[in-house]
Amino acid sequence: MKRLFDVTVSAVGLAMLTLPMLLVALLIKLTSRGPVYFRQERMGRAGRPFVILKFRTMVQDAPSKGGPITFGADPRITRVGHWLRMTKFDELPQLINVFRGEMSLVGPRPEVRRYVEMFADDYAEILTVRPGITDLASIKYRDEATVLAQAANPEQEYVRRVLPEKIRLAKEYVRRSSLWFDLKLILLTFVALFHTGGDAPPASGSAPATHTSEQ
Repeated sequence: MKRLFDVTVSAVGLAMLTLPMLLVALLIKLTSRGPVYFRQERMGRAGRPFVILKFRTMVQDAPSKGGPITFGADPRITRVGHWLRMTKFDELPQLINVFRGEMSLVGPRPEVRRYVEMFADDYAEILTVRPGITDLASIKYRDEATVLAQAANPEQEYVRRVLPEKIRLAKEYVRRSSLWFDLKLILLTFVALFHTGGDAPPASGSAPATHTSEQ
């Protein structure tokens, strides 16, 4: 049932958003050098790696020009990239990942190999399901870049404090997973995206937020 829901919604979404996505792609190409898509290996269900797709929001070769974590007003983020991140339009290509079966609409956000290996025991449980575009942690950490910008060492802050909390929330999702819970999280995600002023309504006792790092 969940897979049928994913395929149906992702197919309809891609069909409806074809024109806006083409316009975004054109805007990216006209305003900065480099590819339209940002591609990176992430770890999927059962530990199988896949290539996640996002609209590129940073300058070409961004990883070689800074750390692995994007935070605050990172100078590597392009002008168009700032808008894409703010609206979450950069995540739209992941509908392709969903349609191909590499991701789900709702599920634990996929991590890079190094962090999965760092918390291997935890991810053994988390990766029993497909990673998703949104989940409890995505809602809580919508302003993750701002949080990390306040730390003296952003990557250390991510590994020691942010990632363990994301792992806890990912496990909570796995244990509560159902179609109705997915629908609730999709609704809360839209509320978080369009909420103005202050924190958005809480999910699982936390204020909505989203992961913003392109790396």
